[in-house]
Amino acid sequence: MSPLEELAAWASAVRLDDAPRRVVELAKSQVLSQLAAVRGGLRHPLGQALVRAFGPPIQPDPARSAVVLSALGSWLHFDDTAYAGHLSNSTVTVPLAYALARGLDGRALLTAVIAANECAARITAAATLGPFRGQMAAHTHVAGAVAGRLRAEDAPARHWVDALGLAFAMPLWSLTHGFMASDARLLSSSTPVRLGLDACDAAAAGLRGAADILDHPRGFLARFATVPLPEAVTAGLGRCWHTDTLSFKVHPSGPGSDAAVDCALALHAALGRPRVDEVVEVEVHVSLYTLLVHRAAAAYLDGPEPPLSAVATTTPYAVATALLTGGLEPADFAHPAVASPLRWALAAKVRLVHDEEMTAALLTAEAPFGEAVRLAGERAVGWLRDFGGDRLVELAREAGQVMPGVGDAAGSRRRSFATTRRSFATATKMTPARVVLHLADGASHERRVDIPVGAAGPDTRSRHRHLVRAKFLATGGSPEVADAVRRLDLLPAAEVRRLVTAALDMAGREGPARRAGAAGRERPDVAEAA
Repeated sequence: MSPLEELAAWASAVRLDDAPRRVVELAKSQVLSQLAAVRGGLRHPLGQALVRAFGPPIQPDPARSAVVLSALGSWLHFDDTAYAGHLSNSTVTVPLAYALARGLDGRALLTAVIAANECAARITAAATLGPFRGQMAAHTHVAGAVAGRLRAEDAPARHWVDALGLAFAMPLWSLTHGFMASDARLLSSSTPVRLGLDACDAAAAGLRGAADILDHPRGFLARFATVPLPEAVTAGLGRCWHTDTLSFKVHPSGPGSDAAVDCALALHAALGRPRVDEVVEVEVHVSLYTLLVHRAAAAYLDGPEPPLSAVATTTPYAVATALLTGGLEPADFAHPAVASPLRWALAAKVRLVHDEEMTAALLTAEAPFGEAVRLAGERAVGWLRDFGGDRLVELAREAGQVMPGVGDAAGSRRRSFATTRRSFATATKMTPARVVLHLADGASHERRVDIPVGAAGPDTRSRHRHLVRAKFLATGGSPEVADAVRRLDLLPAAEVRRLVTAALDMAGREGPARRAGAAGRERPDVAEAA
């Protein structure tokens, strides 16, 4: 049996009662958090452009609805992540669309979300040590769309194998330039969702897919992974729940920027709004991961109208906005806020500094890729060197993430250790940051955050319900909807429909572009710039 067949057999049969209660509760928060991300997208002018192009988020055709929901929640970095992948743009949105179309109750919806999480995260984990991570890993949403739909439809395992085999015969290869230089990022999850849903239709009509498409020497992993980890597809099925590794985005910001934004928000709360002319420099100490993401985006920030994709990815603008306003929300990535001269003047004073201790800490956490490095062991050396040079390899060895040894025997020992992992229940995501605000009078103020607010770790496990409720309310969502999601596993189909419709209809009661602009005008820096 191939890894794909084993995964399909498990996912097609899994029931909600098979998942630990903590996993079910995380999935409920994931649903509410993604509804908030969709609302944030709807409130943005580019979200309205998506609606003009593809229609509203709830439509008679569930496939069309799933595509719109996926696109609305993705590009502002307001979507949730797991150890492996930005899951929710497919693993929540597709089950939501098909739950409405098929009249599913809350238990069936949550079952589809969890099954989709597990499939998409595992396939993403198998290719994590490759050229694509985060939102550029379009294959995450191919898997999430197929699994989310077929579990909602209670399809047999054979259809799963055929649909995934067909879809992964033509996976999407993302281009960094198009991702950063244009609005193509808005389609980064909806396009693979469409591919996955089409493959489901083809499989239902009798088209066959290759069962070994993932692990064949000329298959998906051979092309999309520098270090293929086929063992990650099935390791610990039913025991290691990737849903345990969820991190919830509490404010929109690029990958790796969350902790720096948290530090900036804490400094604003303690000191108030700084005068830009009194700020000498803002040092942001970060891991190599955050630094490399920033460098990739910064190359696209020159010019009077930098593309939104680049602005939403780089750290200085987000940190400057948080310092000046005490918040960071979707409206901060729309006009007039994004054109504020004060924000860009302060952003120009933000300097990122690589902190090796933070890089070592990042490597020891499961997310964003520490678990993949641990699973690969000595096989990860080449990927680490390409990603961050020889020093990154040394740091990985010092952290115990890469076991010494040569040849297949060492790799087998590492794979045996990794695949016997008992649980992801204590998983963490470390993307540390320390922000130091240097003022003209000689004073310096600093804050440090290791695990960002909402990221996988002890704090998030204890209060994820509170965090995502606040996120949903901040986008204009109602307390009644937020409270109903906490009882999602008890809701009949009619209540699920009312809940989802209310959550999304409320986002369109007034013009999103007008509200985004109004929110920006309330900010002092925008008003002064005007």
